[in-house]
Amino acid sequence: MTVQDPLEGVSTFVQVVEAGGFTAAAKRLGVTRSAVGKAVARLEARLGTRLLQRNTRTQALTAEGQIYYERCTRALKELDAAEADLDSGRMEPIGRLRVSVPEGFGQLCVAPILLNLTRLYPQLSIDLSFGDRTVDLIEEGFDLAIRIGPLQDSGTLSARLLGTQHISIGASPAYLARHGTPGKLEELDGHAVISYSRSGVVAPWNVSPVAGPGASSDYRLQVRSQISMDDIQAIAAAAVAGYGIAWVPCWLLSSYAKRGELVHILPDYRAHSYEIHALWPQARQLRCKLRVAIDALVAEIPALLNADDDAVAKNDKSIRSR
Repeated sequence: MTVQDPLEGVSTFVQVVEAGGFTAAAKRLGVTRSAVGKAVARLEARLGTRLLQRNTRTQALTAEGQIYYERCTRALKELDAAEADLDSGRMEPIGRLRVSVPEGFGQLCVAPILLNLTRLYPQLSIDLSFGDRTVDLIEEGFDLAIRIGPLQDSGTLSARLLGTQHISIGASPAYLARHGTPGKLEELDGHAVISYSRSGVVAPWNVSPVAGPGASSDYRLQVRSQISMDDIQAIAAAAVAGYGIAWVPCWLLSSYAKRGELVHILPDYRAHSYEIHALWPQARQLRCKLRVAIDALVAEIPALLNADDDAVAKNDKSIRSR
């Protein structure tokens, strides 16, 4: 006699409903659309009722499907809570951790920290998704997300501040050798600058002093922006190639400065500052794998954001010696 698993196909069915279709659910689960369809069909056959009305474009819950979905979501939440209670006392993380990270910051700063955890904990697996769009952690099944900038009010997410990203001004040594190093804001006039743009709109060059009585004041600079891009890594690469002076995030400027490819200029001024947070779905107990990842980020990210200070000191010495 074959004993059937009462949970077989349940989570797949719930994913189909919450994702809005078989294709979207398959993408979330990392399987084919056919596999999702077969799993739901087997579930319907076992239950002896149709849960979804299907046509060529959409799927809709039947009356029986709506009742079953509501019961399934409650049951899955109870199972998740039970696993979290068991996991809370575990000393070593296990399982898969799905993390959404910004493109550039994620590749250079977050990924090395999280990937190192797989060496420390062999039973932990990391799944990183790179992109600058704001994901829905709960709807898309992410355990953790890193976000730069203001957070929206949310009653379903928890947050932890990782540090503050400062946008600094930099240029390549070759560019500065040809055109001179500006020591004051007004000396930027006449220099070629590389600006950030979004949807064809070039962001103005607003800067504020790092410290002092005017630290909260913004100054709009009149600069000649011959090149603009919507990717910060491409902007940094253009600055390294000597095309002009650019805004560069502190963590990115630091990495180029260490290799001697960019110089931090006008260190008494910053363009913008943005807080960086780790976010995760609220839960009664923090899973061990999530706790370990957050602790690692809190311990290591601030040093990466402040590394620009060391680069500034070295650049100041280099500039004075010329």
